[in-house]
Amino acid sequence: MTLTSGLPSADPPEQRAAPDSVDSEVCDADRGVKTANLLNQISASTDPLEQDRLREEVVVLNMSVARAIAQRYARRGIAADDLVQVAYVGLVKAVNGFDPSHERDFLSYAVPTITGEVKRYFRDFGWTVRPPRRIQELQGQISRTSADLAHQLGRSARPSEVAASLGVDVESVIEALAVDGAFTPASLDVPVGEEGSASLGDLIGGEDHDLMRAETRLMLGPVVRRLGARDRRILELRFFEGWTQEQIARDIGVTQMQVSRLLARILSDLRAELS
Repeated sequence: MTLTSGLPSADPPEQRAAPDSVDSEVCDADRGVKTANLLNQISASTDPLEQDRLREEVVVLNMSVARAIAQRYARRGIAADDLVQVAYVGLVKAVNGFDPSHERDFLSYAVPTITGEVKRYFRDFGWTVRPPRRIQELQGQISRTSADLAHQLGRSARPSEVAASLGVDVESVIEALAVDGAFTPASLDVPVGEEGSASLGDLIGGEDHDLMRAETRLMLGPVVRRLGARDRRILELRFFEGWTQEQIARDIGVTQMQVSRLLARILSDLRAELS
């Protein structure tokens, strides 16, 4: 299986070590040396199949790095397995995009690439309630700036201080801070009260049908009053008295088919008025 078509196969060939055995038998220094040798072989080879095989070995050798990066973002509302798979995708991209001629360590290129892939996944799929993109980006900047200011000040930074450091207004900072829990919303089963005898869900009321009916009357009243006398009569008989179309037809002196068409037109007019 080639790397350009996806991740390495779940069962690598027998001549290569499986990911778990690689992690246990190869120290970081040895991994770095082996990775550099494999990348140099890829650069020197002109055989596409051989290059793909060598790239797959580099991926297998460095899968523990991808897993470690994924673990940094665990317990934030996205399944750990999904994060690991995304990190593997970033690792594959790093292997495919790395140029040994730049004379830099592979991990100095791979770690930002993998981290960026995981962050993009959070940006696109991690929000339970998706705020505007500018708020998402500002929230990330606030998180980093708050940590730096806390280190400098020896205390938590105020929103005004964060805003001044970022060069934005305080209102924007407060708005972005409000989405801080959008990754992991509170469970409705969270205990509340002094003794925790109730849950958060118990405090959320159900549908208030009386209120819904009152709202409907308020919305429909002015619209219905603008209808002609016959149209109002048809609505009253059909929806308040429960008459059939045949009964309505006899009452107003038209055919049942005409009543059907009149009802369709009246309801269409009402929807147009309310939209």
